[in-house]
Amino acid sequence: MGILNLTPDSFYDGGKLTSKTDILALAEKMLTEGATFLDLGGYSSRPGADFVSEEEELQRVLPVVELILKEFPKTNLSIDTFRSEVAKKTVEAGATMINDISSGSLDDSMFKTIGDLQVPYIMMHMRGTPETMMQNTNYKDLIKEVLFYFSEKIAKARSFGINDIIADPGFGFSKTTEQNFELFTDLEAFKILDIPLLVGVSRKSMIYKTLGNSAKEALNGTTALHAIALQKGASILRVHDVKEAVETISLLQNLKSH
Repeated sequence: MGILNLTPDSFYDGGKLTSKTDILALAEKMLTEGATFLDLGGYSSRPGADFVSEEEELQRVLPVVELILKEFPKTNLSIDTFRSEVAKKTVEAGATMINDISSGSLDDSMFKTIGDLQVPYIMMHMRGTPETMMQNTNYKDLIKEVLFYFSEKIAKARSFGINDIIADPGFGFSKTTEQNFELFTDLEAFKILDIPLLVGVSRKSMIYKTLGNSAKEALNGTTALHAIALQKGASILRVHDVKEAVETISLLQNLKSH
């Protein structure tokens, strides 16, 4: 899953996509390199991110959905949003999946909307909001609490007729660097949920703070963790660098076939 951030303040590539030409060039590059999905986001979810109105989020995302699908009509577009109205309008415009960092916690209408739309739904673990999440890192038993969160959310989603659910443990969301590595170490535990697992660690601070570099220098660390995530059961990698992720997947698949 290739990331297209349509925000001025994302932690790694914020503000890069400022024209139709830039957006189409990156979309084409990612699709050519082997991306299965493109994930469009109009609301930065980095810690302490600025609030964005629903209207502005739609203005950022909706024209890009139409732009990409006009140019590359077979593209599977995922929309990174926690707002049901954004989900509804983008799916009506041709998007095929919703990626919700709040798993319905920030919009009471989200589950009903996804149930009505019948599109795959990515649910991520987070506490609070992007503005407050890093004040919510106190866990007695991290793995148990995250698994309990998903078991509740999955049951609720099923009650609304949502069939295709993907779990994202939420690396960097309401978790310290140490907690991110604890979560990563026990990724196999998520097999108990019996749904696909998405891992999003691309260029995140758990990598560059540990290595003492920056997000721009974190590709090698990202690739290393991607290989381990796949071995631990990840089904989808959400990435900034598609070519390197696809190469990692190819090598791992080759290893498994021998």
